Amino acid sequence: MNRADRSHYGKEIAVGAVVALALFLAWKWLSLMPVLFLLSSGALIYFLVEKQGFGSSSPGERANDSNFTFDEIGGQEVAKQELKEALDFMVQSQAARELGIRALKGILLCGLPGTGKTLLAKAAATYTDSVFLSCAGSDFIEVYAGVGASRVRSLFKKARDQAKKENKTGAIVFIDEMDVLGAQRGGNRGHMEYEQTLNALLVEMDGLKDDHPVRLLVIGATNRPDLLDPALLRPGRFDRQIQVDLPDREGRKHILAIHTRNKPMADDVDLDVLAQETIGFSGAQLESVANEAAILTLRAQEQTINLERMKESIEKVLLGASRDRRALDEELWRVAVHETAHAMVSEWEQKGSVVRLTISPRGRALGYLRQVPTEERILDTRNDLLGGIRVALAGLIAEELILGQGSTGAQQDLRVASDLARRLLLSGLSHLGPIDTAELPETVRFQEIQKILAAETALIRERLAAVRAQLEKTARHLRERESLSGQDFRALMEQCA
Repeated sequence: MNRADRSHYGKEIAVGAVVALALFLAWKWLSLMPVLFLLSSGALIYFLVEKQGFGSSSPGERANDSNFTFDEIGGQEVAKQELKEALDFMVQSQAARELGIRALKGILLCGLPGTGKTLLAKAAATYTDSVFLSCAGSDFIEVYAGVGASRVRSLFKKARDQAKKENKTGAIVFIDEMDVLGAQRGGNRGHMEYEQTLNALLVEMDGLKDDHPVRLLVIGATNRPDLLDPALLRPGRFDRQIQVDLPDREGRKHILAIHTRNKPMADDVDLDVLAQETIGFSGAQLESVANEAAILTLRAQEQTINLERMKESIEKVLLGASRDRRALDEELWRVAVHETAHAMVSEWEQKGSVVRLTISPRGRALGYLRQVPTEERILDTRNDLLGGIRVALAGLIAEELILGQGSTGAQQDLRVASDLARRLLLSGLSHLGPIDTAELPETVRFQEIQKILAAETALIRERLAAVRAQLEKTARHLRERESLSGQDFRALMEQCA
């Protein structure tokens, strides 16, 4: 009889005993209140033990997808290669022991959300032919003392037991949200339960031995490695840190190819174009783009997914669904002026950067400009940052120039401009030159940012005033058509010049 059957029969026996006791007391004309009190107390204790995680319960989900490989992950060639090199110590364990190599105990995957850290961990289990258990850092945190530490111990035991059950020599424990479980000790975090849980994890990792029948590897994932306790990151625990970055253009093309291979794509779909227009997208966002395009195609009752549906899905992922509420005519004209100014300055700063321009409300935006750089750069120069400030300020300045006053629609633009000015200052590219910004008084920092914004505001105001007629003509075309592609917008600029 297995454990589940024993538990089932045990519950039946308990229920039968309670019913028999109740009937006996009723037959003897005795009060049932003490019995009911005891039963309710027992039920509460049972709930705490079974549901809240006391005792031997542990987090850790068994992954059933044993065929998931690194080939299923796109856009992370460097991270995949680094991870494979680290995993080779498990795959070639005998050769590693002969060379006196200490086996890795932990690997930390660091990167933004949606970049594929969980997928890399799953592929690592397949690559090493290991059992895979997955959990999150929040699974270990509980208000009751000792619960988290108990869950850590139970998780490691569960991994070893599962590996023995499946006749495997390796087990991988994947812990997502590592910054929740492994945050630095000594901070004001409410109570000592966090630190006890982290201490239990450190002890378990120290106890991992090379000669154990089951080689256990811990893979953690976080987007805030700066929050982790230094004890976790020392050699002998999380020995390797692998950065999982946003995919580049070729990586995005690979990811899109993976997520569109099981979908009927039209002949006009060009993955190179889509990869160029999705700069800054994570793998999860690209998967959502392909899925949303399929949903739009289904709603339109079309048989294949065309390029227009893919581009529409990009905008939906970025900004949300289209809004039914129509703005007032006066508001639409203001939005047209605002967005046209953004687009004109963007083209001045970098020709060919405008992809789409619209005044159709979507998400929380009444209108928007979608722009992508012609080249993907890792570093920004002073001119790049100043150009971004000019594009951000152009909308508000155009409203004041043509309509006499600005509006609240420029709030996000001003925030972007201020952030770029701050980056100029912190990078030593402002008029203050290279400085230690930690020693810079807040008032001086504020004044310097204001000087940068004021200078760029004056420059853009002068340049837009010089082409006011062109700006108004182009904005009127946008107001009439409501949406323009980058190519159409550039043609209109030349026509209205």
